[in-house]
Amino acid sequence: YEPAAGEALIPKLSMKHPTVQLRLEGEALERYKVKAAPRLEQAARLIAEAQKPLIYCGGGVILSGAERELAAFADLVDAPVVSTLMGLGAVPADNPRMLGMLGMHGTVAATAAAQRCDLLVAIGARFDDRVTGRLSSFAPKATIVHIDIDPTSIHKNVNVRIPVVGDCRNSLIAIREHLAAREPLPWKERFAAWQGQLDEWKQEQPITWTPGETTIKPQEVIKAVDKITEGKAILTTEVGQHQMWAAQLYNFTEPRTLLTSGGLGTMGYGFPAAIGAQFAYPVIDVSGDGSFQMNLQELITAVSNKLPVKVLLLNNGCLGMVRQLQDLFYGGRLNAVDIPDQPDFVKLAEAYGAEGYRVAKLEDLESTLRTAFASPNTAIIDVIVERDENV
Repeated sequence: YEPAAGEALIPKLSMKHPTVQLRLEGEALERYKVKAAPRLEQAARLIAEAQKPLIYCGGGVILSGAERELAAFADLVDAPVVSTLMGLGAVPADNPRMLGMLGMHGTVAATAAAQRCDLLVAIGARFDDRVTGRLSSFAPKATIVHIDIDPTSIHKNVNVRIPVVGDCRNSLIAIREHLAAREPLPWKERFAAWQGQLDEWKQEQPITWTPGETTIKPQEVIKAVDKITEGKAILTTEVGQHQMWAAQLYNFTEPRTLLTSGGLGTMGYGFPAAIGAQFAYPVIDVSGDGSFQMNLQELITAVSNKLPVKVLLLNNGCLGMVRQLQDLFYGGRLNAVDIPDQPDFVKLAEAYGAEGYRVAKLEDLESTLRTAFASPNTAIIDVIVERDENV
């Protein structure tokens, strides 16, 4: 809702309380619904009138614990869903409404849906540049509803018709109540042609790659991990091509199973994050040979605490994402991307008291991964992959 003159949306916090999580229940939730009612009712009206709606979910859905409410909302209106990197897992990858990740490294179906929808309901997402590309041509036909707890995120990058400042979970509950109060609509029949077109794109243009003749393609590594873990592992990532391949090709079915630094772009994040998460759950750090060397000394932390965290290195001997961008936008004039003097990662693991594995042939990949994943010890799996493969 819009605060009254002089009213702070969130009170100033002392240094003793630097963060706040807003969760409304009971009477407080009812007060929120009353104050936000005009915007939420407008959003419900636009949803009821839409012909090609699209739900765009971000990390705010997961932070607010709104996965069930999002699923119920999507079920009610029978609308397709796309996700940001940070929103992966909010809707299971195998949900037929899920079109995948949106934007620069997203799926054809997800990005085409955003370009052709007439209503975009953004929930807990910030319209970052990897999603939008050129702002002037993003979602050109869409009326936009934006739900976010952070008022500074609304109107920051794109102009929206209906801004809703509020917790994602509370807002979705309230919007569903507004929709339930309206005359029931035959949502499935109404959106049949729209959903059919999206399903066609999804089937005809999945994320693909050409198998390597003499080298391992990095995509094959992620698919092998997905097969072995049945999509039930917790993955952390560093930053780069490996991060995008993990996002594209691993089938996340639960929230909080992808731990990544998102827009911060923090090389070196994945391994310490994996160590922290490993105290509670088994974790695989999907890493690049460049990012891992930002914080590899934390091997001593993992080994000392007897944590069986696994580091899966997609080792292409370079900073792959930077190399790809220099190829695409600078005519292949490469600068400071190759890493010719790599350490021997197997010996490095052994020096710290961890296990080290190296895979250079595709036929050895799955068996080596299964052996390493089953080990009770910290392990590095150094997989030599195709240098010039692009996301």
